[in-house]
Amino acid sequence: MEDEQIIELYWERNELAIAKTTDKYGSFLMYLAMNILSVHEDAEECVNDTYEKAWNSIPPDRPRYFRAWLGKITRNTALNVWHRNHAEKRYSGMDVVFDELADCIPDARNVEQNIVEAAELGAVISRWLETLKPEERALFIRRYWNGESLEQLAGEFHMRPNQLAQRMYRLRNQLKKTLEKEGVVL
Repeated sequence: MEDEQIIELYWERNELAIAKTTDKYGSFLMYLAMNILSVHEDAEECVNDTYEKAWNSIPPDRPRYFRAWLGKITRNTALNVWHRNHAEKRYSGMDVVFDELADCIPDARNVEQNIVEAAELGAVISRWLETLKPEERALFIRRYWNGESLEQLAGEFHMRPNQLAQRMYRLRNQLKKTLEKEGVVL
């Protein structure tokens, strides 16, 4: 079933919309949540929350890119669960990814204090991503947005994990230089 048809089911308040969403995107959403949370039960709860949020948001929303829209909901929900569980010291989840990015992005507490700064940071990062070769952009997004492991990405991109780690290090340094050049306080 096409995305437009699924969205129309939401608009009609037809519960079949959730079943069709699960059929088409359930494994993708679970994959995203597991990359962040690494605990199956938490990831499952996060995906179910995504379906509920989609149900409550459509209407009035009519997402243009349904898969990406669902992925963003899942990722944000999973990060909220991760933060809650991390505060409770339940597991490490995205610790490695956040540690890797710590030197090239501002402290999240400072960014959250000013939404305008967060939007500007997002715009700078988006412009920087557009300058990358498609493979580098894919690697960066899959590592730092999707939370995929170096081992998994290295296998897919036919590299050794340490080669990929070096490549990611160089990309983070490029991002850091770009942010500094744009006046973003790190």
